[in-house]
Amino acid sequence: MRKIILLLALASTVHAHAQLGGLKDAGKKLLDKDPVAQVLNKKPAISTSLEDVKMDGALPETFGNDSVYSSIYQLQRTPNGGFVLQYGFFEYQSQSYCLKAGTHGPGGGDGYMYAPPLGPMEDIVMTVVRNSVNKPNIQQRDIQLLLWSIIAHAKFDDLQNNIKLVAAQLLTPRQLAKLNGGALGLVPDEAMNKGMASLPQPVRTVLEAEAKLRRMLTNTTASFEEIEGIAVLAGMAPMGPGSKEIPSGRWTLHPDGYYVRYIPSGYSSTHVQIWVPRTSAVPGKEYDPATHIAVPGNTARQRLIQSGRQQQQ
Repeated sequence: MRKIILLLALASTVHAHAQLGGLKDAGKKLLDKDPVAQVLNKKPAISTSLEDVKMDGALPETFGNDSVYSSIYQLQRTPNGGFVLQYGFFEYQSQSYCLKAGTHGPGGGDGYMYAPPLGPMEDIVMTVVRNSVNKPNIQQRDIQLLLWSIIAHAKFDDLQNNIKLVAAQLLTPRQLAKLNGGALGLVPDEAMNKGMASLPQPVRTVLEAEAKLRRMLTNTTASFEEIEGIAVLAGMAPMGPGSKEIPSGRWTLHPDGYYVRYIPSGYSSTHVQIWVPRTSAVPGKEYDPATHIAVPGNTARQRLIQSGRQQQQ
């Protein structure tokens, strides 16, 4: 009798699990059909944050201020658009790019430190920045528009023609297909506002900016200035959640053994300085700007990916 009861209980448990599995499958199908849920559950294209910055080994902002710097363009270039490092101090003015829409640009004395590109679109973002070095005919603002379309999960087929032309020059067909595969559709503002009502304000601001970018980047009459106004917030930047006091000019110890610091003057231009100590085994290693994201101590400000393209003064 006891054995029969156990068998019945086991059968009941299996049946319950089957029902739960069916409910999970049904829930997933509903999620797939709900555009608001898709937006809210989408992973950031680039997830690099202040938590990815390694503070160990950092040097104070006063270090190297009296040193003599050589132009980094004296160094041998690499196929990635990078530089083969040697001993000494080097610097250049980098064309940099915003990778976090709905945040404030540099300013207020906030420092920036190194972290690598991370996230499901890191390979595409790095490819854009690397390949842009050998395409000097492409304007910086068009590269920025492409990067904003990537972080906003915009559908490639629907983008402005000038952005599609730039993407076709910098990315492979497989990568272009990946952009379409990871795209989000347009969601009515009323539905988005209702779905985001319970989210923290900084998260809402970023998601709202990305949603507006998806709409603007497909609008053939939208100007760069209008799109920039959505991606880059004006006014005084508040201190974002999880911020850290990092003075401007703080040096980061790169995992390869050299030191780097970033001093932005607006999101599109960053003064990059590198120090390779005599005691290190760095010479011969590559400084690949496309693997460098300057992360602000204030999380309400933008992350800036660097490039090997020199910013014209």
